[in-house]
Amino acid sequence: MTAFELVDVKNFMHQLLMTDLMDHFLLPEATITTYVSHTIDGHLHPEFFTPEDEAYEQLSQLSVAPFSRLRPTCYGLMKGQRTPLSFQFVFQLSPQNQQRTIERSGCNFRTEDILGMFLHLKYQDKRLLCTTGISYRAFTLDKSLEQEWDRLVGLFFKNHQIPFVSL
Repeated sequence: MTAFELVDVKNFMHQLLMTDLMDHFLLPEATITTYVSHTIDGHLHPEFFTPEDEAYEQLSQLSVAPFSRLRPTCYGLMKGQRTPLSFQFVFQLSPQNQQRTIERSGCNFRTEDILGMFLHLKYQDKRLLCTTGISYRAFTLDKSLEQEWDRLVGLFFKNHQIPFVSL
């Protein structure tokens, strides 16, 4: 687990809400606090969709909604003259990207050993913090996958020209 402070909040928020920067992540949960708190539970309800729905093929294989589907809602809650008092986004690596990350890491973990690989964004008191984490199905002392995940997140920020400081 590593914590980063994203130093250019305005630029990052523009990329988060106005571009596809995080669209390949899933969004299990989010909380946005403006004049009230808005909570988003990104866990899908498959019974809502039918095979005739345009999104059925993509969403029927997931348990959590992709951020791309929820980004317009998040943007709608955050746009305006005032900055939200706070917000939290929990991003989860998609199953395909999680599998690729595990394979590239060279570690001994299998896809079924990992419940999820996460990025937790928290904005409060005009600071934007990002914390990485991995949820395992069983206890392990092996930190090689976590180290690789931390490295990849830092590389992701660098490649997208998002200035950060490791905490």
